[in-house]
Amino acid sequence: MAAGTPLLIVGAGIYRSSAQEDSSRRRPHRGAALPGGRKARAVASTVTGEPSKESASTRPGYGQLLRTRGAWTFLLPGFAARQPFAMLTISIVLLVQHTTGSYGAAGAAAAVTGVSMAVFAPYSGRLADRYGQRAVLVPGVLVHAVSGLTLTALALAHAPLWALFAAAVPTGASVPQVGPMVRARWGVKLKDSPLMTTAAAFESVTDELTFVVGPLLATALCTAVDPAAGLVTEATLTLVGGLLFAAQRGTQPAVTGGGHTRVEHGSALRVPGVRVLIVTFLGIGSVFGGMQVSLAAFTESIGRPGLNGVLYGTFAAGNMLAGLVCGAIAWKVAPQRRLLVGYAALALAASGLWAAHSVLVLAALGLLVGMCIAPSLITGYTLVESLVPAGARTEAFTWLTGAVALGQAAAVTVAGQLEDRLWGGAGFLVPMGGTLLALVTLVALRSRLSARAGGRTVARGVGHRVPVAVD
Repeated sequence: MAAGTPLLIVGAGIYRSSAQEDSSRRRPHRGAALPGGRKARAVASTVTGEPSKESASTRPGYGQLLRTRGAWTFLLPGFAARQPFAMLTISIVLLVQHTTGSYGAAGAAAAVTGVSMAVFAPYSGRLADRYGQRAVLVPGVLVHAVSGLTLTALALAHAPLWALFAAAVPTGASVPQVGPMVRARWGVKLKDSPLMTTAAAFESVTDELTFVVGPLLATALCTAVDPAAGLVTEATLTLVGGLLFAAQRGTQPAVTGGGHTRVEHGSALRVPGVRVLIVTFLGIGSVFGGMQVSLAAFTESIGRPGLNGVLYGTFAAGNMLAGLVCGAIAWKVAPQRRLLVGYAALALAASGLWAAHSVLVLAALGLLVGMCIAPSLITGYTLVESLVPAGARTEAFTWLTGAVALGQAAAVTVAGQLEDRLWGGAGFLVPMGGTLLALVTLVALRSRLSARAGGRTVARGVGHRVPVAVD
């Protein structure tokens, strides 16, 4: 090599000439470590898919979710506001049965409340999307409190059944849809974050916790204090909790009433995937309703009615446990496939309930059924994020919540008739039939659960890192 010739080793990326060395300082080499320290390397690992030490520590989880800025401002009031809903059905049943002496009348009054809620809940969600959650919640909780207290007074006055039905309609129609509203607030906070799946799991567990605590609290009040204490407490807590939640204006989704895009004014029901999910959630509601009636009938038939709470608690515990696990997993399987597999498992588990003839077997099957419900619920709610534009998601969530309530109300009625007219345990045929019919629909229409880029706005699918921009 001649003297004075600059030494250049290209393959190793080492520059010996001063000019080239200066340029190397200004321009990083391909394949070299990115400048910027740990934060840049974490971003690079997210984009390229390469693992890093930092990305492992920021994996989606409940701790990271609960550290979301401003989350606690709506989580605590939201929990207080949704708790009374779990008390409503059992409080009506215990009060009306006490005043009429008929479980049939009590169940009918509770069913009217459930059907009314299922019918009117989506309209409440649509109004919340258009005018804001506070504008719907404040008058809603006032109407619910007045209607609930009116129903209580009519029952205590031994009013005719039609009068109880008349009071049950506004009581159910005005149930505040706090759960869907909390989910919509998570959507605003997290947007394109993979934590959305964790948030859906967290909300499912919270819902299940309320349905464990609520009926126990209502039963204790109605049996130890007064038959009317459960419904009075439910109305009072709904009013107080609802107003506290409505006061958290800073975290509510933006109002879309003055919107200028076509899709924001459309109903969530126009989305084909939402209609498929409604059928799916009707099947889940049939499990809840069928289990409530059939477990009560089974424990009474064996002379141990006190086990009803234990068996239903086991069922609820399975749901909560599966929900916790579901939210802690970083899923790589598409949510559409997860829903198909999870729902098939639910239908299979529910199909064995009618054949159980011992407490231990029924407890084991109830635990298994509960563990299969949570993944289906969570995946269904997360699919809303990819199917429905942000301006209609509260309505979509209320359609699903209403579908569960409607399925539950229908299942309570049908299971009760089967238990009265056929053999003990015949009510367990309702969860089997409901889930199998829903599974057939889900399999046949599964293609509608995939988001299409045909509208003005396509939201990011939950669990995916990259948002889909269409316009």
